[in-house]
Amino acid sequence: MTALLIAVAALWGAVTGALLPRAAYRFSVPSEEPWRRTCPAGHPLGGWLGRANCRTCGGGQSYGPGGPLLAKSYRPGVAPLAKSYRPGGLLLPTVTALVCAGLAAATGTRPELAVWLLIAPVGVLLAAVDLRVRRLPDPLTLPLAAAALALLGLVSLVPEHAGSWPHALYGALALGAGYWLLWRINPGGMGFGDVKLALGAGAVLGWYGWDTVLLGTFAGFLLGALWGGVLVLAGRAGRKTAIPFGPFLIAGAYAGLLIGAYTA
Repeated sequence: MTALLIAVAALWGAVTGALLPRAAYRFSVPSEEPWRRTCPAGHPLGGWLGRANCRTCGGGQSYGPGGPLLAKSYRPGVAPLAKSYRPGGLLLPTVTALVCAGLAAATGTRPELAVWLLIAPVGVLLAAVDLRVRRLPDPLTLPLAAAALALLGLVSLVPEHAGSWPHALYGALALGAGYWLLWRINPGGMGFGDVKLALGAGAVLGWYGWDTVLLGTFAGFLLGALWGGVLVLAGRAGRKTAIPFGPFLIAGAYAGLLIGAYTA
């Protein structure tokens, strides 16, 4: 039964992850700029879910959050070959599938698993966008927090759940307030998007109690510090170089959630 649940969760992650590339491309713009409405060639682009490709471009041009990896290839009388962009087409589905499989293995058949599987693709999308352009879009962070609290409120009415909705609410408020304080103390070291993301992270961590909130928060800062240290040692960053913290906040919350779910 557990193996089947993990397989179904992984399949869910692969399918939902395959729908993320277009949203990742459209959201991956610098701060204060509007979301992308066109492909790299300037053709209008509609919708937010699905493959990152433009059917107007000759040969079907694919794109993603990064810049082009391969130059155009033209031959007289032949449609342009497809151009590939960062990241690869399998990256987001693979990561999302692994995340969902891990959540299923840790949570088991408890009803809150449905919530984790629903919000996991959003976390992967946020991490992908922040890694590329150091931006956490409001249309993702704020609805994530609201959806997490609303869905967990429904799950709290279902028997055999292992968490507490009041603790989820308090966790969201506490972690959001903590990150807001850090942002006020050092606005250059943390973006306000991290504060908004902390609301959702605090909600999912708080579901399993304060120990999980502290564990997930510590894990996020630890992972961010380790990555910054690696960049400094590699000569790719200085001591004051800013790095996108959203992916580490999400990774820390994921680690805390796995442990909290497994021990609940």
